[in-house]
Amino acid sequence: MDGTLADTERDGHRLAFNRAFAEAGLDWEWDVALYGDLLAITGGKERMRHYVERYRPDQRRPDLDELIVRLHAAKTRHYTSLVAAEGIPLRPGVRRLLDEARARGVLLAIVTTTTADNVVSLLQHALPRDADRWFAVIGAGDVVAKKKPAPDIYHYVLDRLGVAPAECIAFEDSENGLRSALAAGLTTVVTITDYSRTHDFRGAAVVLDHLGEPGNPCHVLGGTAALDGAMQIDLGVLERLLPAA
Repeated sequence: MDGTLADTERDGHRLAFNRAFAEAGLDWEWDVALYGDLLAITGGKERMRHYVERYRPDQRRPDLDELIVRLHAAKTRHYTSLVAAEGIPLRPGVRRLLDEARARGVLLAIVTTTTADNVVSLLQHALPRDADRWFAVIGAGDVVAKKKPAPDIYHYVLDRLGVAPAECIAFEDSENGLRSALAAGLTTVVTITDYSRTHDFRGAAVVLDHLGEPGNPCHVLGGTAALDGAMQIDLGVLERLLPAA
């Protein structure tokens, strides 16, 4: 979701966190560089707890767990308002590939650690209003106890789709996401972001700058598979990446 469908982290979630902190009267401020470091921790509540433990031990307090829950709810409210007011565009090639997959009857799912409200907000403002119904399963938020890089969220979605890992392609943008998908047995395509360009993507089928559009070709940055000169990722390319191909 975040970083894969749209580049939402720096000027979306980060700003929403900071607005929630200010609203609560906290002097916490996550600048661009610090937020990049914090992204190594998956999950917003987990990220805040890590921030306090590592960067602000002076902020340890008996009600920290309750505070984090309140801050996360406020952050979600600020994020959905920001998306509604300003919008966050999908990354190159995402809408094209979604449309092709839907036309061919390919099952689609979202596998994310962000909240369901954040998912729906982004989809409804970047795509038609019913876009959340394009996806057979949306695995989001706290539906599993262990977040990425654990594979639990992928297992959750695969079980509900009723398909085997070898039949699926995962799309990720971070090392934690890749580790999660690989641990679930999924062939994985990575599209990097500014925050993740230095991550370790060993094991990815292919690592790209984006999925490609007519007039805006994708560029292969790494991975184990060759695209045979393809300028954009389409279903034909993805089918060749599957183990059975």
